[in-house]
Amino acid sequence: MLTTGLISFREFLEAFLIVGVFLGISKKLALKKEFEISIAAIVGIILSLFMAAATYAFGDQARGVLTEKNAELLESYLMIFSGFFLAYVMFSLHGMIHRSHAGTLINAHKKLQENVFDVSLFMTIVFLVVREGFEIALFTASTALFSAFMQNFIGLMAGFAIATVFGIGTFMAYVRFSIRKVFKATEYMIILLGAALVQNGITELLEHGFNIHLDRIVAIPLNFLPAKSTLVGHFIASFTGIDQKFSLARLGIMALYIGMIYLLFLKRKKSPIKP
Repeated sequence: MLTTGLISFREFLEAFLIVGVFLGISKKLALKKEFEISIAAIVGIILSLFMAAATYAFGDQARGVLTEKNAELLESYLMIFSGFFLAYVMFSLHGMIHRSHAGTLINAHKKLQENVFDVSLFMTIVFLVVREGFEIALFTASTALFSAFMQNFIGLMAGFAIATVFGIGTFMAYVRFSIRKVFKATEYMIILLGAALVQNGITELLEHGFNIHLDRIVAIPLNFLPAKSTLVGHFIASFTGIDQKFSLARLGIMALYIGMIYLLFLKRKKSPIKP
C-alpha cells in the first residue's frame, strides 16, 4: 500500500502539472478551452485508475495461485526484486519514458497556442494523462503480487487524493509548492522504501530458506518501537525496514542498497556532462 500510494502520488502529480500547463495557456491566451481540457483530463484519470485497478486485481488473482506453496519464500524474492525494480524504473526507465514523450507534449502546446482544438489534441491530453496511469500500473505491478487488492487500491486512491490537493493548490496559486522539492523528497522516500523492501526480503529469505537469523547478528534493541503486529509498527517496519528486531546486519544491507543506488543512478545523474 505504501509503495502504491507513493508512486500514485508522484505520477498523478505529474499528470496534474501537465494539465495545469494546458489550462494556464488557455486562460492566459483567452482561448476558452478550459472545459475541453478538463474533460480530456477526467477521461484520462478514469482510464488511469481503471488500468491500475485492473493490474491489482490481476495481481490479487495471481497471488492466490502463486503463493499456495512456500508463501514466505516467494514473498521474500518479490520484496528483493521490487526494491531494485522500483529504483530502476524511477531513476532510469522513468526518465527514458519522459524523454520519448517530450516531443508529443511540445507539439500539443504549439497546437493549443495556435487556437486549434481538435480531436487529435483532445486525445493527446488523454494520452498524456493515461501515460501516468500506465507508469503507476507498471511501477507497482511487482509489489501488487504480495499485497491484497484493497490495500493496493486504497494506496492508489490515497496517492491520487493527495496529488489532487497539490495540483489544485498549485494551479489556483493560493498555495505555492516547490514542485522540485516535492519530487526530490519522493525520490528519497523511494530509496528508503526500496532499502526496506530489499532488507526485509533478504532477512525473511535467509530466515525461512536457510535458518539464518540476521536479527541476532549484533542486535540493536529498539523496544520503544511498537510491535510489528500493530498497525503503526507494521507501517514503520514496511516503510523504513526498522522494527524491534533490528540489527547491525540488517542496517548494513540497507546501507549497501542505498550506496548501490547512489552509484548506479544518482551519482551519474549529478555528474556534469563532458563536452
